[in-house]
Amino acid sequence: MWKESEDPFSESHQEEWKSYSDIENLIIEESYQSKQSYVILDNYTIHFKHQIQISNIDGNKQRPIKRTMNNRSVFLREQRFTFTPITPDHPFRGLDGWISPFIKETVKYLNLTHEHLPSTDKTIVPIVVEKAACGIIEEGKKIGKQCESEWLAKTLREQKDSGIKN
Repeated sequence: MWKESEDPFSESHQEEWKSYSDIENLIIEESYQSKQSYVILDNYTIHFKHQIQISNIDGNKQRPIKRTMNNRSVFLREQRFTFTPITPDHPFRGLDGWISPFIKETVKYLNLTHEHLPSTDKTIVPIVVEKAACGIIEEGKKIGKQCESEWLAKTLREQKDSGIKN
């Protein structure tokens, strides 16, 4: 968590702490567990020893941080509630049957034939995963979340040889 207060180092102001995003928390915790002295996020660098985050744009913008343990079943992601939910016409399937539009577009983009679908040709899975990882990074850059998208892509790539599980 990071101290969101107007004057984060003042003892007289009421303390207001804000949580990092889920992905930022995973990146931070991974770095902390591997005994790194700091971790670079998209907007801040966190120094574990000094328990501080420093802006990557303005080194004078610094805020205290603290490590807390949350009960995952209780902790809610704020981002989950930022959009109006959409009820699909056909839940759990695409408009054209049981194949999702995403899969159809992927098949079209990769010029795959029916014989070369990931469900029948296991050698295609790493190719699809790699394309997805590259797409995640590309989209992450567009929204200023390159560090997060690279971490997600790395995590996805670690699973690309796992195959398809039913």
